[in-house]
Amino acid sequence: AFDGDADRVFVVDENGDAVNPSALTALIAERELKRYPGSGIIHNLISSRSVKEVVEENGGTAVRSRVGHSYIKKLMADTGAIFGGEHSGHFYFKDFWRADSGMLAALHAIAALGENDVALSDLLAPFNRYISSGEINSTVKDAVAASKEIEEIYGAKPGVELDHLDGLTVTGDTWWFNLRASNTEPLLRLNVEATTAEEMASIRDAVLNTIRA
Repeated sequence: AFDGDADRVFVVDENGDAVNPSALTALIAERELKRYPGSGIIHNLISSRSVKEVVEENGGTAVRSRVGHSYIKKLMADTGAIFGGEHSGHFYFKDFWRADSGMLAALHAIAALGENDVALSDLLAPFNRYISSGEINSTVKDAVAASKEIEEIYGAKPGVELDHLDGLTVTGDTWWFNLRASNTEPLLRLNVEATTAEEMASIRDAVLNTIRA
């Protein structure tokens, strides 16, 4: 399924389940690295950890980006990356003037299916390594204060890393989450990923309970 101007694509597997765009990013990255070994692949910081892992397993260089097409297109130009993917269903190709194309991404998925005698869910299973929350929006009175409170809570935990490439990203050994303020609305956007559903839900609920209090 494409959006109105076809620069985004979303894929549904044979079970009727929506494909995680990060899994499609990883699949296309693997295919593009076979054509251009050792190249750079861009992923935004909301993408699954599996994207970086797959890129490096296939001899590529994973380049982390802020969310948004303008940042990714500039980073592609600056680094010479051959492909980039976003959690929002945007996929960027160096061979397509570094622009995003839902059609090219869909053709990659169709080609991969044609080359393998398996169902789509099985084809993508190696790339679905973690459990994600999806993007959760929360209306807050003060997004800056809420983010600061989360930073203070998790910054005090041992073995946790913080960064501010785009909003606040908090990374543990088996989990991470990103909290970003909307540019146009009084919203905080939360994305959580962990190795298990239980851990993801625990972190998700703890963060939401704090920022929505």
